[in-house]
Amino acid sequence: MPMRRPYPSDLSQARRELIEPVLAAWRLERRRRALRFGRPPEHDLRDIMDAILYADRTGIQWRCLPHDFPPWNTVYG
Repeated sequence: MPMRRPYPSDLSQARRELIEPVLAAWRLERRRRALRFGRPPEHDLRDIMDAILYADRTGIQWRCLPHDFPPWNTVYG
């Protein structure tokens, strides 16, 4: 996915560093699942996190996420 312009709801670099241990644990679990089920993750967890924050801040419906975020069902699920 090409680089996108940041939204005001995106995490700052300082906040990203605070949650990086959690994201690292999620990445590890996603890799384990990929080995078990044979499908690697398609989207970066940072992009998914930014999409969740965007939906929370703007109050939009999940299906109305802008196209430069991962698909709504990936973000919601």
